Amino acid sequence: MLKHPATPYVAPFVLFVVFLAAGDLLRLGEWEHPFRCAVLAAGIWFFSRRVLALKPHYAFASILLGIAVFVIWVAPDALWPGYRTHWLFSNSLLGKPASSLPEGFHLSPMVLIFRSVRAVILVPIIEELFWRGWLLRWLIDNDFEKVPLGQFRLPSFLIASALFASEHGPYWEVGLLAGFAYNWWITRTKSLADCILAHAVTNGILSAYVIWGKHWEYWL
Repeated sequence: MLKHPATPYVAPFVLFVVFLAAGDLLRLGEWEHPFRCAVLAAGIWFFSRRVLALKPHYAFASILLGIAVFVIWVAPDALWPGYRTHWLFSNSLLGKPASSLPEGFHLSPMVLIFRSVRAVILVPIIEELFWRGWLLRWLIDNDFEKVPLGQFRLPSFLIASALFASEHGPYWEVGLLAGFAYNWWITRTKSLADCILAHAVTNGILSAYVIWGKHWEYWL
């Protein structure tokens, strides 16, 4: 299994999903956040280091795209108060916008630091490896290594975007637009590093917006 060509792209994402599903089962209190970061970082190093390139080719444009996706993410709620309470976004299937941080954790510098590290550094690598590095290509051909990074096929583009949207629960519609943006960017740059950078910029600005504006509901 470790030698399967999909493992470097998929294994860290599986580890990430397992942590999300575990929820409060770890019972580590504030130390859960540095523990998760350490395990996820180790997973990336162990499984993915041979396929991971972190030098972007279009750094400035990638940063601009990351900023644009952040604006897309927060604009509906900023422009239309109560927008997210509509049944299309808050329901029994998708859940409701609410922070996953337990009461009082918002005041812990350690929690905020490691939650931000996870969002800004680890999640962009994990998700871009899975969504753009593997799934977009696998949907074109099960032997995904035959498919060049960034090759465009409309069905795979739409399916991967829809699945990416579903990962974001009550923020599915902005998740869909973000999926379109990142999928488009990989087709333009053919560079996973540029998508990682764009995703990191989005998450970095969003993390600052969450902390300074106390918009905890964005940290699902």
